Amino acid sequence: MPDDLARRRSAPHRVVVARPAPPRRGHLGLGDPPGTPDAVAVTGRHLERAGRPWLPVTGEVHHSRIPRRRWSEVLGHARAGGLDTVATYVFWQAHEPTPGEFRWDGDLDLRAFVELAGRHGLDVVVRMGPWAHGEARHGGFPDWLVARSQATGMATRTNDPAYLELVRAFFAQTVAQLTGLAHAEGGPVVGAQMDNELYDQPEHLATLRRTAEELGLRVPLWTATGWGGAQVPATLLPVYSAYADGFWEDAGTAWPAFAPVHFRYSAVRDDLGVGADLREALDGVVVTPGAVPLDGAPPPDGDALPYVTCELGGGMHVAYHRRPLVTPEDVAALALAKLGSGSVWQGYYMYAGGTQRTGGHGTEQESHATGYPNDVPTRTYDFGAPVGEHGQVRRHHHLLRRQHLWLQEDGPALAAMTATVGGGSEDPGELRWSVRSDSRRGYLFLTTYQPARRPLAAQPGVQVEVVLDDAAVVVPSRPVDLPAGVSVAWPLRFPLGAGLVLRSATAQVLTRLPDGPGVDGTGDGLVVLVATDGVPVELVLDGDVDATGPVAARREDGATVVDLTGGPGPDAVVGLRAPSGGPGVRVLVLDEATADRLYRLDVLGRERLVLCEAPVQALDGALVVHTDAPAVTVSLLPAPAGLVASSADGADVARVAPAPAGPDRGAGTLWTSWTVAVPGAGTRRLATDLRPHAPAPPDPARGGPMDRLSAPTDFAGAARVHLDVPAGALVDVDRALLRVAWTGDVGRAVLHRAGGDEVVGDHFWHGRDWDVDLTPWRDDVARGGLTLELLPWRRATGVWVDPSVRDVPDGIAVAAVDVVRVARVVLVAGEDA
Repeated sequence: MPDDLARRRSAPHRVVVARPAPPRRGHLGLGDPPGTPDAVAVTGRHLERAGRPWLPVTGEVHHSRIPRRRWSEVLGHARAGGLDTVATYVFWQAHEPTPGEFRWDGDLDLRAFVELAGRHGLDVVVRMGPWAHGEARHGGFPDWLVARSQATGMATRTNDPAYLELVRAFFAQTVAQLTGLAHAEGGPVVGAQMDNELYDQPEHLATLRRTAEELGLRVPLWTATGWGGAQVPATLLPVYSAYADGFWEDAGTAWPAFAPVHFRYSAVRDDLGVGADLREALDGVVVTPGAVPLDGAPPPDGDALPYVTCELGGGMHVAYHRRPLVTPEDVAALALAKLGSGSVWQGYYMYAGGTQRTGGHGTEQESHATGYPNDVPTRTYDFGAPVGEHGQVRRHHHLLRRQHLWLQEDGPALAAMTATVGGGSEDPGELRWSVRSDSRRGYLFLTTYQPARRPLAAQPGVQVEVVLDDAAVVVPSRPVDLPAGVSVAWPLRFPLGAGLVLRSATAQVLTRLPDGPGVDGTGDGLVVLVATDGVPVELVLDGDVDATGPVAARREDGATVVDLTGGPGPDAVVGLRAPSGGPGVRVLVLDEATADRLYRLDVLGRERLVLCEAPVQALDGALVVHTDAPAVTVSLLPAPAGLVASSADGADVARVAPAPAGPDRGAGTLWTSWTVAVPGAGTRRLATDLRPHAPAPPDPARGGPMDRLSAPTDFAGAARVHLDVPAGALVDVDRALLRVAWTGDVGRAVLHRAGGDEVVGDHFWHGRDWDVDLTPWRDDVARGGLTLELLPWRRATGVWVDPSVRDVPDGIAVAAVDVVRVARVVLVAGEDA
């Protein structure tokens, strides 16, 4: 270790937390009228609900890009993932494809989607446009509107009266869909966003809100995107973005200049890099790196507006010329960094991927042909999201759920805390830290995480002294080495219950179950923490506390220091009680792998903790399991009398039996476990190790306003892999996915039907497998199969892919083609045999 670093680590890093002033109130034209039940309010620091701070967690889910039959599943995953809100675009092109003819049927039924979200316990933010973007053709504008603007000179996205007349008609239809569903009416709609990424028309943004209100929409939250130095009127709340990478960057960009900022703690909210290509393409405004900081500047009046996000990258889309590979760990670390920076509203884009629509003119994606700088896939809008285009549940769904469970438990307290940040320089050796606190208690944030292209080293001998209002907390009690690639939020003076205070811990708060019988047989409350791999677990309790379980305890400086002597896991329970007796608290310390399987759900009549290696969710009191494995183990705490598979969802297929406890079952003796056997689930291999040949295509054309590589449209010379799919691989399960592990350039899946061939999926190769949902086409696929049309990879074309997957030979290689059979099992209460 260098001498200067050793000197820095010789004493605790000292942070003095100032007592925050009361938040400003009454200066924003937002919130519910007085007397509204469950009233939402907006202060200069945070949001409130029913008079209590509220830290919303919102995920973008586009109803019109997801088949209606899948809405409930996707919304259920969102709720199980700890979200309390979803946001959805209302794409004008989809709802008014012909002037004056509006569609709200099928997948376009906004009202049905909002009502279903409410059934799942989710509120809704409606992103009303009229310009939405979201990589939709013409930013979501209908073709007829674009043609009229070009023919008449009508200025869209301004207060041009001709444009406002058309907007008013579209808004009137949208507002009519939401009648009776607004928050003040007891419905789930809590907010509306006006336009998107409009940075220089504040009067127009204000006009859009007035128009929607005149048409009858009453919501407490009105927002507009604030990044790119946007001029947002005082009647709208600016909301911000943060992405780990961007497909909109040039192909020669190794890692965008804006990205590293988002892995550090910072008071800065803006990001001038996101959307800069579009601003330049549409308006000629060039953002020159170095001319202004790409992360913008702090708001001019820092206590006037809360720090709100709506587009934390849940993944990243791909363009033809640039194809980022954002990892689940990138997503989770960025999200936690924003909480450490002071975010009081976590909003993810996307939380669930979808599929680009098709219309009368063809596919409805943005492209060079529409004047967009980037060519994106014609069909897939998977976005590498926590929930994929076809309902695939990915690792970041679990990593983010750990954060969201914490926010469900202590989000109101965190929302009221201000952030004191440090370590914000580009120096990779500097300790990166932040403290959020109300001066009495809080959280210490530390990170050694940056994406693999520019990783950070471990931090040796970490110890931080946080000076609060009436005491100093040193955490940990003895220095600890913080491994590389981790982000933590350690509690400071966290109230455990029963009069016990957790002064500090080197484990993170996950969730708790309330006091009462049946939780663990003691009647004590249960608090759940999660350890960080490679960091010893230490719990420091104020005063004298009796500790039992796999621990060693000592008294030190008026506190009880408890070291976990066994490893964290599903049975690592520490009993804590004051020496005088009375109620106590049991602390369950999970390892990270177990925490990734943990859910807190309202099932079978009460809140329960659920451990399952397969994705689960709750619906109307039942526990719903989605699995592609022939057997899964479900563990519950507290346990019901028994579990059975609902006959409505295939009790004759799924078999449920009690499973013995123990680590081999994924849960310890604290839990009660069941094995669910699902014979229909699993994977069927169709092909392996294929080397289809296609002649090298000509160099890609260039196009769009920034002269970037254009996606090929001629597949005449593509390699063709025909797949005959047995009918038995497609039936008796909820969903059948074709999964292609391959390397190449561009692929598309073509269905052969009596009325002609149809492209049902496409893929710009970027390192992840390619999934195609066969479920809607079961009969056609069983009759005529499916053909993959594949174009070869040529590194010399200059397409950018992540360095971790870049070293592949030119040509096409198909490692495997599988049918992944996903079953849905509904578990309800029953008596075990």
